[in-house]
Amino acid sequence: MNSTAKVVLGIIVLFFIVKTCGSCDSSTSRQGTSSSQVSKTWQKSPVDELIKELNGEQNFSIILFDMDASESGKDYRHQYQVLIEKPDTILEKKTGWREVSEPFFSQHINDMGMEIASKKDGKLTKQAVPAGYNHYVGNEKYGRWENRGGSSFWAFYGQYAFMSSMFNMMTYRRSYWDDYNRGGYYGGSRGYYGPRGGSPVYGTKSYTSSTSGKSSTWASKPNTFKDRVRSKVSRSSSQSSRFSSTRSKSSSTVNKKTSRSSSRYKSSRSTRSRSGGFGK
Repeated sequence: MNSTAKVVLGIIVLFFIVKTCGSCDSSTSRQGTSSSQVSKTWQKSPVDELIKELNGEQNFSIILFDMDASESGKDYRHQYQVLIEKPDTILEKKTGWREVSEPFFSQHINDMGMEIASKKDGKLTKQAVPAGYNHYVGNEKYGRWENRGGSSFWAFYGQYAFMSSMFNMMTYRRSYWDDYNRGGYYGGSRGYYGPRGGSPVYGTKSYTSSTSGKSSTWASKPNTFKDRVRSKVSRSSSQSSRFSSTRSKSSSTVNKKTSRSSSRYKSSRSTRSRSGGFGK
């Protein structure tokens, strides 16, 4: 091979190497920018903060007590009821209003009056379930099942009778509780709003129709306002899901392209090695 051919071949190989490295750097930069955008939009929720504050407790429940949104639809708030189970008593407190993100508000817009996080015997779960289901209903320390009119209901003992009103739940049907425990909901991530195939028995709609829930801030809002908020956060949630899906597919495509480029580069190096390099 004459010297001119060697120089030309060297330039071609060098150009290919630079282009391949540039593609890798570009894809890495895009991935870094994407990760940066995600970290900026993600923020710790007030529930996460409460869980951190209650880290030393073995048993507690966090219930979504009330919620609100500004007329502009830019600000969202939650108020929580916290129950801490002690050996001989139950401590209860309500938090002040806490600012929440739009995605978090959307996630729990149907969960008023429900437990959205709890710790039982040191195990933490984040799941929307009827208040009292995880700790107190079915626990013989606090009450028993009674038959009335051919159906079974949970009845708290006298000293714990206040819990029915505290949970805004005057009746607990055994059939619903069994459905929750045996239907694959208990300890999982799926929320439980009542038996499948029917209208929701638990959650925002039923809670705001109850005696206690009627006086909540959310219940006092006009239906037109609540529908407008629901529509807005639902659209935002859908857009966020589509963005996450697109970003995931884009990242996968970039990784595949980078892998193919790397393979071609390795193949080129292998070919040069077998041919004896540039100087022979």
